[in-house]
Amino acid sequence: MVSAFKWWWGLGLAFTLLFLTRLFLPLPFINEVLLFSIYTIGCSFLLGRVGFISFGQPAYLAVGAYGTAFYLYYFGTNPLIGIGIGVVAGFLVCLIVGPLFVRLRSDYFALVNLALAVIVFYLMQKVLVKYSQGDNGLWILTRMTSTPVVDISSPSGFFIFAFVTAFLIWAFYKYLDDSLFGACCMATKMNENKLKFLGYSDFRIRLMAFVIANTTTALAGSMYAIYLGVVSPEITSPARAADPVVVTILGGVGTLYGPLVGAFAYTGLKDVVSKFIGNWELFIGFVLVFIMLVGEKGIWGTAEPLLKTLFFRKREPEAKAKAE
Repeated sequence: MVSAFKWWWGLGLAFTLLFLTRLFLPLPFINEVLLFSIYTIGCSFLLGRVGFISFGQPAYLAVGAYGTAFYLYYFGTNPLIGIGIGVVAGFLVCLIVGPLFVRLRSDYFALVNLALAVIVFYLMQKVLVKYSQGDNGLWILTRMTSTPVVDISSPSGFFIFAFVTAFLIWAFYKYLDDSLFGACCMATKMNENKLKFLGYSDFRIRLMAFVIANTTTALAGSMYAIYLGVVSPEITSPARAADPVVVTILGGVGTLYGPLVGAFAYTGLKDVVSKFIGNWELFIGFVLVFIMLVGEKGIWGTAEPLLKTLFFRKREPEAKAKAE
């Protein structure tokens, strides 16, 4: 019970600080950070816990986005149902390609996922142009009706929805990190033979991790569709395949709050630097190299041990005083 409160207060503190940034930062910026962090957390989990580096995250993002967009453009008007359909579409695609992909390792896994992103891109741009409207995109902003309690079709209502969703996702991934499943995921990365010796199926563990992580990415795609009000093949562009990997490394691979910190830093740098430099990606690249050379574990990966040391040093005298 005590251990549960330890990470609940940490989670609450992190999201309280994030919520307070709304007071002095533009709403579109905060919404983008929330969406990008949800998009990245699956990639961070795969890389940090299972050892899978994926350059195919735009494919799963697009599946969720187009699942939502197809529903709202052709069938219905409720954005919540649209998000549900996008998530289910992502889950089904993961179940189909997952058993094939998780058998691969290292570079092969990264490349086959990148190939999937290219396939989805050209499917939506060329092959299914009759339904996807090609580069013109599916415009769904005016097709959405307001939702009860919180109207997620409005920017302010979407912020509340995205904030609550992100909090629940982080609570879920924190639970996974501390669970037996999380330990087994780490074992598949560190010592697969020992895991097999203990009687666990490494294939099933990797498959479950793959499905969980990329279904989360599909959820991010569904939310992007609602927030932007339009979905085009650009969302799955192979040119943006490295973005979630960069944000993962920038924040800290495998850390719980790394995706939040990385998304905040990446979005902030992009918004500021792009005002002065056209090729802002070059500057981001230099920053990333510098962070990796200095900290090796990313921004949060480097800062977290320092904060824990500082915090517990302050708490130890208090605990001793109470004991006396």
